[in-house]
Amino acid sequence: MHFPLRWHVNGCRLLRGMALLAVAVLLAACASVPPHNALATWVPSPNYNARQPQLIVLHFTEEKSVQQGLDTLRSGNSEGPVSAHYLIGSDGHIYQLVADTERAWHAGVGRWGTITDVNSASIGIELDNDGQSPFAQAQIASLLRLLTDLTDRLHIPRTQIVGHEDFAPTRRNDPGPLFPWKQLADAGFGLWPQGVLTDPPASFDPWMALGEIGYPLDDRDAAVHAFHHHYRGMEGDGLDAQDSRILYALTRTVNP
Repeated sequence: MHFPLRWHVNGCRLLRGMALLAVAVLLAACASVPPHNALATWVPSPNYNARQPQLIVLHFTEEKSVQQGLDTLRSGNSEGPVSAHYLIGSDGHIYQLVADTERAWHAGVGRWGTITDVNSASIGIELDNDGQSPFAQAQIASLLRLLTDLTDRLHIPRTQIVGHEDFAPTRRNDPGPLFPWKQLADAGFGLWPQGVLTDPPASFDPWMALGEIGYPLDDRDAAVHAFHHHYRGMEGDGLDAQDSRILYALTRTVNP
């Protein structure tokens, strides 16, 4: 049977389109399959799970604009590459740079309680802020929405939200004394003293309490400095009576 030239042209186009579609479907299927070592026989086990973050770490970018922050978090940088899972602009726009299941490079050396590899155990959130200015309310509102999503979806305890300086007090000072930790606490996020502050018993050890919360005590002055930023919004390296009251309330929250 003879077919007109037009059928041959259109038929070839149709066949070529179907072939390209088949290749695309095959590539998509391959992309969804985890990589297997060619040297081994793949015998899958169901006994595993993805990386499970236990902590959310808040930072400020200390940059002049959100674009500068994005550039820093996506480039090599003179002192080595850094990243974070999220960046929130001062206007409240949320950017995601690294998947929740992946390990971003935002924490560096530090320790929070028994967590010694913070990058592997945390989600990092950068806030577009120069380190000297108050945080915009639109930004904090977006942060609260993001914290709600992350804690619910990834099953991270809502008390497990800290600042970079909390676990690395000798190196970092973000998000600093201007960050509104109390506003987060009022929304149900972060560890915060509950009820009326009272004097602790005579046997109470504030240093032990500081370590029990999670602060590293290798440099006690630095730890207190970070604690003051977080819980009192002020500077200072020495523990006073009010610090003891706050620490006593916090330990009762951790160990009711």
